[in-house]
Amino acid sequence: MRQLHDRFFRQAKREGKLARSVYKLEEIDRRDHIFHPGDRVLDLGASPGSWLEYILGVIGPKGLACAVDLKELHPRFNGQAHFQQLDIRQMAGDEFSRLTPHFDVIVSDMAPNTSGIHLVDQVRSLELCQSAFALARRILRPGGNLLLKIFSGPDSPRFRRELTQEFRELRLRKPDACRQESSESYLVGLGFTARGLAGAAVPDGGSSKCP
Repeated sequence: MRQLHDRFFRQAKREGKLARSVYKLEEIDRRDHIFHPGDRVLDLGASPGSWLEYILGVIGPKGLACAVDLKELHPRFNGQAHFQQLDIRQMAGDEFSRLTPHFDVIVSDMAPNTSGIHLVDQVRSLELCQSAFALARRILRPGGNLLLKIFSGPDSPRFRRELTQEFRELRLRKPDACRQESSESYLVGLGFTARGLAGAAVPDGGSSKCP
């Protein structure tokens, strides 16, 4: 049975966080060090802003935080982040060019509106990941990092192989804050090469607790 009010939900409420998903990002960053002070970060699927709040704290005042979502951000981020309300699949890649030509980190916690049909939801999730990856190929700097949420499915291994051609290292993570019944996991691409160099993927069932 799905646990809606688990310990991460209660912790988020207690600490005034916008959503429990912040603890997923926090654990991934602790393990993989994807952010650094002063980074330029693009947050895809940012609303309401749970990840963005963590990102702002890590990159500090010298960093740049940009965000995209179909829904509005929480008002607490007014003046703290540069926001565009649009569909990522309609992005040209130059929406933030006046601020920076490239990003150091691109993260995506995007998920489709679930239908309850696992295969359909997995296909839609993969399409969002592919859109984020295509965008990253245009605006992620060499050496930059990419983080994508994906619903694991039959086509996931093929997509992971694509990523290994563009990153020095690819890791598959399922943070403790993920609900155990969920098929979601996170792909962490470290060191964007943009040269088709093969990376080293973490095998399924490894230390990253992949499903």
